[in-house]
Amino acid sequence: MPYTLYLYILIPLCFLLSCKKAGTGGDATLVVYPKHHSNPIINHIGYPETVFLKYNVDEFPGTKPSDYDAFFVGTPREEFVKIEGLKTGKYFVYAVGLDSAWGASGARVIGGVPLKIKRSQSKDEIILNIPLSE
Repeated sequence: MPYTLYLYILIPLCFLLSCKKAGTGGDATLVVYPKHHSNPIINHIGYPETVFLKYNVDEFPGTKPSDYDAFFVGTPREEFVKIEGLKTGKYFVYAVGLDSAWGASGARVIGGVPLKIKRSQSKDEIILNIPLSE
């Protein structure tokens, strides 16, 4: 087999194997802090914060839970949602919560941001503040 033929096979194979898809099964940890008017949103027992992840995108996919690949629910009385075991790649992170500072019934607040977990962050704990609005 000629040398150039090996290159035509080897180079695309290297690119294919080096591309990592976002998702679970990795070593990165994401700690999401949803905030409304810079104030942390505390997880309520009856309405905990929920963080939705869409893999391999950097644009807002929508507000329906079915628009996302995975979701994670916060622990009551904590102001963050911890997501362990993520791979490197692109994500859209969308959060919903209840801001109890808006009276007895509170106000549903939502928001999202794109995130890219780089190879250098693959074993790190990544802190992400997400601004939420009504």
